[in-house]
Amino acid sequence: MKIELREKPKNPIIIEGFPGLGLIGTISTEYLIKHLNAKSIGYISSQKISPMVAIHDSKIIQPLEVYYAKSKNIIILHALADVRGMEWDIADALIELYKTLKAKEVISVEGILGQGKETNTYYYTNDPKNKKITKSKANSLKEGIIMGVTAALLLKNSTLTTTGFFVETHSKLPDSRAAAKIIEMLDRYLDLGVDYKPLEQAAAEFEEKLQGYVEKMKTTSKKTDEKAENYFG
Repeated sequence: MKIELREKPKNPIIIEGFPGLGLIGTISTEYLIKHLNAKSIGYISSQKISPMVAIHDSKIIQPLEVYYAKSKNIIILHALADVRGMEWDIADALIELYKTLKAKEVISVEGILGQGKETNTYYYTNDPKNKKITKSKANSLKEGIIMGVTAALLLKNSTLTTTGFFVETHSKLPDSRAAAKIIEMLDRYLDLGVDYKPLEQAAAEFEEKLQGYVEKMKTTSKKTDEKAENYFG
């Protein structure tokens, strides 16, 4: 993997999120980029990544774009690509980025499969001196399995200060409500001043549209069944 940077901020915090359950990482990082007015300062490239680009405001967005929120000194790695099979390589790239910029911390955000009706939130940190983590009001992850880039980071380099924020999701669909929980935790932890409520509103509107779609499907299915009964009966 190759890192291309147009700027090299000093001592930032790095936040990374990758497509996964409920697209939590992608939604959360995209929301932060918008609300912290972060600007693209480069990207991470690899020939292993499927050739795909997004176009936004007539500009090409790389599959692994690096953004910088100057007001908060935060680097945000926004991933559009499916990175399965490249976790170790990306971890190496993040470690290189961490060392190059002399970053303070890498924060990973992810969705995990929910077991009940509640949307619980959790954190993990490999820094026993991290006292401010309790500001997130999340539960400490006592037992569990961490996968993907976050796991690769923890296994590859124990000297890296790594924090993970996790939220339960109950849907394979994009889960904006769960992503709002991530933003809420990050806001408390980093004092970002970012409002997470628009994400909750977006989730409510999406669910309303989805429910309307489901009801229409049920009605259509019922009418189809009635027509079939009349035809055969």
